[in-house]
Amino acid sequence: MSDPDLPHGRRELSRRYDAVRRHTLALTETLSAEDQAAQSMPDASPAKWHQAHTSWFFEALLLRPHLSGYQPLDERYHYLFNSYYEGLGPRHPRPQRGLLTRPSLDEVREYRSHVDRHLQRLIEECPEPLWQSLVAPTLALGLQHEQQHQELLLTDALHLLSCHPWRPALLPHGAGSMSAERIGASTAASTTWLSHEGGLVDIGHDARTHPGFAFDNEGPRHRVWLEPFEIANRLVTCGEYQRFIDDGGYRDPRWWLSDGWAMVQAQGWQAPLYWVEAEPHTGPTDAPGASSRWSVFGLHGLQPMAHDAPVTQLSFYEATAYAEWAGARLPSEFEWEAASALPGMVQLFDQAWQWTRSAYHPYPGFRPMPGAAAEYNGKFMVGQLVLRGGSVATPPGHSRATYRNFFPPAARWQFTGLRLARDAQSRAETPA
Repeated sequence: MSDPDLPHGRRELSRRYDAVRRHTLALTETLSAEDQAAQSMPDASPAKWHQAHTSWFFEALLLRPHLSGYQPLDERYHYLFNSYYEGLGPRHPRPQRGLLTRPSLDEVREYRSHVDRHLQRLIEECPEPLWQSLVAPTLALGLQHEQQHQELLLTDALHLLSCHPWRPALLPHGAGSMSAERIGASTAASTTWLSHEGGLVDIGHDARTHPGFAFDNEGPRHRVWLEPFEIANRLVTCGEYQRFIDDGGYRDPRWWLSDGWAMVQAQGWQAPLYWVEAEPHTGPTDAPGASSRWSVFGLHGLQPMAHDAPVTQLSFYEATAYAEWAGARLPSEFEWEAASALPGMVQLFDQAWQWTRSAYHPYPGFRPMPGAAAEYNGKFMVGQLVLRGGSVATPPGHSRATYRNFFPPAARWQFTGLRLARDAQSRAETPA
């Protein structure tokens, strides 16, 4: 718990640290020790590893270099739980994280407690100049980092449970901020196209006018020229995407990018990742507009597909194919950010990450964070596409209009969906 005698800034960070760390553990309450040790694919990590790695981050970037006399609980953890920080030494291979039967879940929880105790000591004892210049900014980064892993923990555990024949629910109905009302919230009855006049727009985070936290890849703020465009006020729904499927969308190469069509053929894609055809449901079946043909596996288990809910678990390839079929396109990340302030825009941050047509590149004048944190974002700026917004699995308050998420184009196990855009001179309607 935070010390009431601490200076206000340190006390607030201490309280936030406690809240974020507790929330990570709360997300694992329905998972068994066996659930938390398994890895369903190389791109996912076990829940136990997520809990250990987020503790490793605080230990490696704060406790080891800045807390006098700090002694690690187990020196071997530094190798096991490093993710990709080459400057901090070698690491265990990512595809083999599911083989780490040791340390046990109880030992990982002990590790978290060990780091928590010593992190509190650092907050209390750190000299003010070091606190202001390095420790407080790194602690804030670590909390944002843990929130990113909270989302990954959920999406990775969901993928794991999707592989089980029972398709068990990861979260009970009404589970805190991810209640049934938030998950798959219905969209408006029809799409409204919102106009943006284009022109020279400011993009990215500006620390001078918005002193709150932002990742280094969100800046520097700079100007981008946009041609006039229109953007959908809401996300594409499951019912709309089903019409693409029913129209033979997965069998018609004219809608697909070449690499996407190759993935469809190689992987046998016929629908979004967690859509299941003609299977019995394991949850309530009275959802408005529920489908009798398709079920969708999600955080609450296998449910009848709700036609008005946003479609998720789409790759970039599927999103672009649907947009092409619908006579539209995906927005650029700059169009998305500029349009996010338009009156009438809904479902920006709490339903699905939204694919854009923008490659993940550095902004003009980009400079990575100093020290080991320099490896946080910049090294991944190749072969990735930018997503904007946030999803049902994103911790509330974590995202913002300048936030740049990124994934390779074939990734589809995240809560990723799409919002349509079109050039202003285009007035073609999307298929009914």
